[in-house]
Amino acid sequence: MSEIRTLAEHACFGGVQSFHEHTSDVIGLPMRFGVYRPPQAAHGRVPLLFFLAGLTCTEETFATKAGAQRHAAEHGLMLVSPDTSPRNTGIAGATQAWDFGEGAGFYLDATQAPWSRCFLMESYVTQELRESVLRNFPAVPDRIGIFGHSMGGHGALTLGLRHPALFRSVSALAPICAPMQCSWGRKAFTGYLGDDTSTWAEHDATALVKLGARLPGLLVDQGLADKFLDEQLNPHLFEAACREAEQPLTLRRHAGYDHSYYFIASLMADHIAHHARALA
Repeated sequence: MSEIRTLAEHACFGGVQSFHEHTSDVIGLPMRFGVYRPPQAAHGRVPLLFFLAGLTCTEETFATKAGAQRHAAEHGLMLVSPDTSPRNTGIAGATQAWDFGEGAGFYLDATQAPWSRCFLMESYVTQELRESVLRNFPAVPDRIGIFGHSMGGHGALTLGLRHPALFRSVSALAPICAPMQCSWGRKAFTGYLGDDTSTWAEHDATALVKLGARLPGLLVDQGLADKFLDEQLNPHLFEAACREAEQPLTLRRHAGYDHSYYFIASLMADHIAHHARALA
């Protein structure tokens, strides 16, 4: 596994927010990620919480906009924020659309050429990045949670459902809950996974619950002024699937809140506390 290079470090709420780069063996390209080490990490290992960001975001977006470090410092949680896709891939068309290609990896392993060469974000997050963080930072290996926003909320739900042994806590903010039923998801799945829709269900949170995947209690927050709510996010479909399957879910709807990081920051304390209780 390649050496991690530190790009920047900033003192933050008694801890350290840092940004790093390494050459990924899985992706085959340099990948960047952020790490927040709370003050408790100076004295021993602490629980680890992954945040998966949404379309067009980078490894810095969450760290600079969500206001999460204050709450992570209070609860003693380490935060890790990977980039949302490989970069500088050289793949034709990889930067032409904001909702597909670079900046839009959808946290799955592509099976279709040319994307299958390096768009392997599921393996990167759940295997290589997780192992690299555990090797180089003071995190507890069996106390790991995952959450995310929008495309990253989709990633948190699906990776949590697909890898229940890895993640003890899962939550999401305005997630793409049923990507098979929206244009963002259909575009990504067609490009990355191909036209055989029978393979898509393995990366759709609503479908996974219907297929029998289970987790401890999930927390999902959704703003009712979110312009993507009706056409792209479909939390009601996920809610119905969880109810029928008796999958524990707390789905909270918030009047007046949109899809932005103003919404994310407003709910961040609740999500950090949710994970802190599960990872304690």
